[in-house]
Amino acid sequence: MSEKVRLTGFSHGGGCGCKIAPAVLERILAEVPKNALPYPGLLVGLENGDDAAVYDVGGGMAVVATTDFFMPIVDDGFDFGRIAATNAISDVYAMGGKPILALAILAMPVDKLPPAVIGDIVRGGLSVCQAAGIPLAGGHSIDSVEPIYGLVALGLVETARIKRNDGGRAGDALVLGKPLGVGILSAALKKGMLSPQGYDTMIEITTRLNTPGPDLAALEGVHAITDVTGFALLGHALEICRGSGLTAHLRVSEVPVIPEAQSLARDGIVTGASGRNWASYGASVKGHDGIADWQRNLLTDPQTSGGLLVSCAQDAVPAVLETFRRHGFAEAAVIGHLAEGEPQVQLLP
Repeated sequence: MSEKVRLTGFSHGGGCGCKIAPAVLERILAEVPKNALPYPGLLVGLENGDDAAVYDVGGGMAVVATTDFFMPIVDDGFDFGRIAATNAISDVYAMGGKPILALAILAMPVDKLPPAVIGDIVRGGLSVCQAAGIPLAGGHSIDSVEPIYGLVALGLVETARIKRNDGGRAGDALVLGKPLGVGILSAALKKGMLSPQGYDTMIEITTRLNTPGPDLAALEGVHAITDVTGFALLGHALEICRGSGLTAHLRVSEVPVIPEAQSLARDGIVTGASGRNWASYGASVKGHDGIADWQRNLLTDPQTSGGLLVSCAQDAVPAVLETFRRHGFAEAAVIGHLAEGEPQVQLLP
């Protein structure tokens, strides 16, 4: 057992709440030139802010490549490693792929953290790779002022089953795989307000691999998949809307929420990233005057290792829900639908 160290005390943010705000990221990338040369093998790249890059390697197969890393969301090193690894591998599942290999990204203040604690983080990540059935085959480490951990994750997907975030169709149902509220739980943890049961729930949700991804991608009526992470449900729903050229109608009362997170949200617990998210894309969200502030805070709550958001034909909904539940995602629920209209989100009570 390594000595107790408060990991969150070493970083200014945690989990996917560390992500650069959507509006700021958009301004940064506006100055970055797109690929100047044609790359016919690049099937998914920078176009729509998708979850991972996808490259055609022939024979009807493609490689899925992604990377994700962040500062601690919890104080326990083993749990932090598990959460970060689960979050990184999720992007492969979100493209419909099956992970095959991971590399570690490790940046640690080695003069402040004992080697045993850093070892716990790496062991946590390794345990998730083992659960996913893939090797942690190497990586890179540096001495850093803040602790950072994550993975490069690679996967394979049949080219016919790639699920981008821009394939939604008018009339599609929107299905969310995990309940919201992880960011609010993490904020409560930092304030010493999270119950032991709430912590256990947070760990269970953030370390649950999004294994339904490949099976969902194989379903005839599934048109688009993304995972809900730092930009929150509203931000990632907007990515589907903008890529697909459609309006999402979300019924707030149908969105699954972690019960303790709902209670904390009602008491005013919120992350700073939630406000940054709303400032970035609130103008594209209609009907928010019909919901309470705490509900809006849940919809903009950054999710670390959040659930898959699926756009599928209405007649595919039973198969989508059955797939989620077969993989242990009992909370999966239909939360709205896509319709013709401006690329925006329309909130319904």
